[in-house]
Amino acid sequence: MIHPLSDVQTQNIGATTNVWQFVVILKGAVIGEQCNICANVFIENDVIVGDNVTVKCGVQLWDGLRVEDNVFIGPNATFCNDKYPRSKQHDFTKLETVIKKGASIGANATILPGVTIGEGAMIGAGAIVTKDVPNGAVVKGVF
Repeated sequence: MIHPLSDVQTQNIGATTNVWQFVVILKGAVIGEQCNICANVFIENDVIVGDNVTVKCGVQLWDGLRVEDNVFIGPNATFCNDKYPRSKQHDFTKLETVIKKGASIGANATILPGVTIGEGAMIGAGAIVTKDVPNGAVVKGVF
């Protein structure tokens, strides 16, 4: 189901995925099967989302993000892809961020660019992730 008030430009989206209102998904994005993309989500071109992924309201998935199967991304979680952002600087080095299978990202967590969150890891609400998170780890605060 693709809500009529969403703007889905990609053809690479699973038939059983739900996309709710006010979602924008750019042309190059790839979204798997049985995902739930909630209201007010923005997904850039160079983003891959696996199967059975939930992306809650208010999340932006920027170029370079790789989300594997069965991942939960809580409301207003923030991802970054540039370590040194500047206005109107278009030649920055985009860093790839990977969220491994079964990981969960809590509400309002911030994931800095270039990190990998391990399989089954749990990122607490409001956490700031600055480095790789091991498989199965539970992290909170600044990690």
